[in-house]
This record gives sequence, C-alpha cells and structure tokens, in this order.
Amino acid sequence: MLDSTAKLHPPAPTPRLKSLGPLALLRVLARNPLEAWTKAHFEKPIVMGGLSIGRVALVSDPAAIRRVLMDNSQNYHKDWLQRRVLSAGLSNGLLTAEGQQWRMQRRALAPLFARRTVLSFSVAMIDAAAALVERLKLRDGQIEDIAVEATRLTLDVLERTMFSDGLGRSPEEIRLAMKHYFEAIGRLDPFDVLGLPNWVPRLSRWKLRPMLRLFESAIDAIVSTRRRRIAEDPDSVPRDILTLLLEARDPETGEGLSEVEVRANILTFIAAGHETTANSITWSLFLLSQSPEWRARVQAEADRELDGDVEGLAERLVETRAVIDEANRLYPPIAAISRAALAPDELAGEPIRRGTMVVIAPYVLHRHRALWADPDAFDPNRFLDGARERIDRFAYLPFGVGPRICIGATFALQEASIVVATVMRHFTLELAPGHAVWPVHRVTVRPSDGLPMIVRRRWR
Repeated sequence: MLDSTAKLHPPAPTPRLKSLGPLALLRVLARNPLEAWTKAHFEKPIVMGGLSIGRVALVSDPAAIRRVLMDNSQNYHKDWLQRRVLSAGLSNGLLTAEGQQWRMQRRALAPLFARRTVLSFSVAMIDAAAALVERLKLRDGQIEDIAVEATRLTLDVLERTMFSDGLGRSPEEIRLAMKHYFEAIGRLDPFDVLGLPNWVPRLSRWKLRPMLRLFESAIDAIVSTRRRRIAEDPDSVPRDILTLLLEARDPETGEGLSEVEVRANILTFIAAGHETTANSITWSLFLLSQSPEWRARVQAEADRELDGDVEGLAERLVETRAVIDEANRLYPPIAAISRAALAPDELAGEPIRRGTMVVIAPYVLHRHRALWADPDAFDPNRFLDGARERIDRFAYLPFGVGPRICIGATFALQEASIVVATVMRHFTLELAPGHAVWPVHRVTVRPSDGLPMIVRRRWR
C-alpha cells in the first residue's frame, strides 16, 4: 500500500529488450500476448515485423491510427485472423460483420444504445449495484473474488436492462460458460498463427462446442419466450433491449435483422456487455484498493452524490469516472485491433504493402512513451480539470474509434461508474494476503487468477 503522495505503478509485464524467435513467440502468444511486446513497441510510432502468416505493422502514431480507422478505413478490413478468433458464435453479428451487412446492422441497432435509452437504465443499474452490496455485506471480513462478483453483477444488469425474461439459463451457468468461452477463444491457436487452412482441426474449437451449444439453447429460449409474449399480449412486453432488437429496422431501408443476425447480436451483447464491463469494474476496484488517496476521493464523491437525484447520477460521478478511464487506459477492454491492408499505403512514414496486417494495440498505445507522461503510473488526474481535452483522440482507444467504435460504450461507462461508486461507498477492499495480481490477454485484459479481496464494511 502506498502513501497518498506516491504514484502507484500497478502490475504489468516488463517490455522485452528484443523480439522473440518464432517458437518462443508462439509459446508466449498462447500463454499471454501482453508478455510478447518489446521496448521498441512502446517507444516507436510504428514497428514492422512478421509472423509465418505475413507482414505485421504495430501502429502507435495517432495520425496513422486515424488514417487506418477513419480517413482511409475502406482500405483496411478486419483481418482473417481476428475474424477467425471471433467467429465462434459471433459470426453475422455487429462485431464481425463487414460491408453492407455491418452498415445495415449499425443503423438498425444504434437507437438501442442512444444516450436517452441508456440513461433510462440508471435505476436498473442502481438496483443491481444495491443487490451486490447486500451480497457482500454477508461476507464482511471475509475473502471474496471481486472479479467473480463483478461478472455476476454485469449479468444481473443484463437481465434488468436487456433480457427481462431471463437469460435462458441460470446466470451462474451463463457466467461459467462465458468464462470458459473467453478462455478458449482468447488463446491464439498455433495453427491459426501459422496460417494453416481453416479445415485443419483445432483443439480450441473442440473445447468451444459445449459452450456454444449452451449459448444456442439459451438464446433460443430467450427469443422464443419473447416472441410468444409479443404474440399473446404485446402491451405487456417490457421495452428492454431485446424487444428493441426484435423491432429494430434500418432507417434507410426499413429492413429488420435476420434470425441469424438477431441470435448473433444477442450473444455479442451478452459477451461484450458481461466481460468488458466486469473487467473495467474489477480493475477499477483493484486500483482503488492500492491508492489511499483515490479511494478517499471516490468514497467522498459517492457519499455526496449517491443519495441525490437518479437523473444525471453517472455524470456527477466525475472522479469515479476518471478512475475508470484510467483503469481502462492501463488495462483496456480491447487489447488489440487488427486490420488487413487491401491496397498499398503509407503509415507513419513506412510503406504498407497490400496484405499487411496492421495492429493497433490500445494496451501498447495507452502506455506509449511518446504519448503519455509516466505512462505506467496510475494517475486519474489525466482525465480531470481539462487534462482530458489535451489527450489526442487517437491516443486513447478503450472502446475503439471511428465508425466501428463500441456501440455499448456509454452503457458500459454508466454502469461501471454507478457500481464502483456504490461498492466504494459501502466497503473497503484489501488484496488477499499472498495473492499476486497479473494481467492476462484473453480477448479482453483480465486478472489472470481473479481478484480475491478482503471485504470490510465501511461505517460512515
């Protein structure tokens, strides 16, 4: 634990002095890709390299990132490796769709996550946070895995805001299946890295089959129950995200989503809304447990604001939001964004050949020596008192940027702000003795062995 004037440098792999050889790289990518980055990646605007699958460019120059994701985005499509990793159950959904299919879905689904809609979910998020507090009160003075509790909380929020008839299975079944799902798709299969054809069997795909069957069964139950309710008594149907999804129409064409697209997007919403937000909450609570100064500031803000009007609550939690933004900088929900160049280009002074895999890694970008002062330090002041406006828009990408920015970012940040403030108002958290926290990349960035913490009630 640090004193109030010291800067916390939370756990992270030390960048390597030089690149790994092919076999060693395969091993590290399978274990934890965060441990493969070199010192050069955190210092240079662009680093050219290669794998057995071809040329790779790691881009950390904001102007070049803008070119890839916005100004010349038509030249950069999701690369085949990323599509293969995310294809398990998410094909045809907003996360993986391309071209006209993606544009139609984005137009149709945008109203589901409009600011007004998200604000209407504040009460549900407050109620879910209160339920978490009641569970933790029963564990006063005991060790609880806060990472697990965060995932339970986010599933509760999903039930209250998106899927009011339930998730088709028990929340605990869904939670455990999601844990194994992200473990499986988050480990790069050596056959994928080596570029072997898709018809070559992958052990990771076999491991996914039980989870995908469970998800398919749950989603079938979710959709059939809601369609039956709509047919029997449309006036009694909750106006949650699921109803809006089934009613969604492209404002330009009037076209709705196909049954396949509906199911893919339900899984996308459950997976993304559950995993990424839970990780943001988990990392924020860990960092607050290590910083007496910021713990006191967030608790004072929570004491002041949580009894006020529900309307505008998340916007009033300014310091809590700064902590979450800093947690998302250090441990971003999206650890890497990759694209394939369709035609030659130039980025940060380097020629980009057709077929080059262009990687934008928020984990690297957010710790880049040329873009951030003391980048490995925990310092939420970066996002307060006008400092946020001085951050280049393309140097901070916790939810991506441009046309494909995460559609649920506002939802996730509102939920995380309410939950973190509520937990900190009622408890102090202390890392369990002997436990070492370590970030691991499994699609998202999570603590490798959970976050066991001693939970103590805070008596105000």
